[in-house]
Amino acid sequence: MAPQVLGRALVTAKWLSEAVRAGRVGPSLRVLDASWYPPQERNARQEFRERHIPGASFFDIEECRDQASPYDFMLPSESHFADYVGRLGVGNDTHVVVYDGDELGTFYAPRAWWMFRAFGHKEVSVLNGGFKNWVKEGHPVTAEVSQPAPAVYKARLNTILLKTFEEMMQNVGSLRFQVVDSRPEGRFRGTELDQGNGGLESGHIPGAVNIPFQSFLTETGHEKSIEEIQQIFREKKVDLSKPLTATCRKGVTACHIALAAYLCGKRDVAVYDGSWSEWFHRAPPRYKVSELKRNKA
Repeated sequence: MAPQVLGRALVTAKWLSEAVRAGRVGPSLRVLDASWYPPQERNARQEFRERHIPGASFFDIEECRDQASPYDFMLPSESHFADYVGRLGVGNDTHVVVYDGDELGTFYAPRAWWMFRAFGHKEVSVLNGGFKNWVKEGHPVTAEVSQPAPAVYKARLNTILLKTFEEMMQNVGSLRFQVVDSRPEGRFRGTELDQGNGGLESGHIPGAVNIPFQSFLTETGHEKSIEEIQQIFREKKVDLSKPLTATCRKGVTACHIALAAYLCGKRDVAVYDGSWSEWFHRAPPRYKVSELKRNKA
């Protein structure tokens, strides 16, 4: 896929490798590793120190979030985001490329992509295929940590791209926008236990449609073609000409829905930031749909 498509929502490893080799990483092009893993499985920061794309900085999703929230990865304030990315050398005119090292190819990078867009950033791309394919294709890696010169960043939250619990509650009755849930089918239906903490049972928001986020990835971990993505949405009767909000467990894989729709030309998909983690704890029981509960009744 051409890297220039739709404001460069995706860039190829070949494109980025050429930019790295040409010495273009700097104030006008920043590369960020947005990896995150369960602490008992992998250490993202340690792996970054050991090897990463030359010139990249580590985007710590644990730091760049609302740390006062009871939910995992809620958006930080405008000033928090601006200060954080400014320290990574990102200015408002910087082209930002985000990637992660997940075995799937891409997992957390679309969350970082959406965060930048939510705060008004114009040029942000996901590395198609992620670090896994970067390494597989033989592109350069390094353990050398770069020290980017700090930049001034001004963040302005675009509320069109964000949905709150209250807006989601209103939508259950009004159905003003479509809701797509990107979790695995068993978690969505309520038949599979949620392995996470917080006493979270599985299930979904009334009216939501399930498209597991991995549906949009090929076996190699690249994004599927626009035609294939459009067909996935069509099969689930999701109309990309109408308002759409994505949700998941904690606002991460929902961003894969936003990215997939963006590639199809729909740039205004909102993400329910609190997602099921918030909904489960705050919504009344009748607003939590679960086949497991129905089967027990």
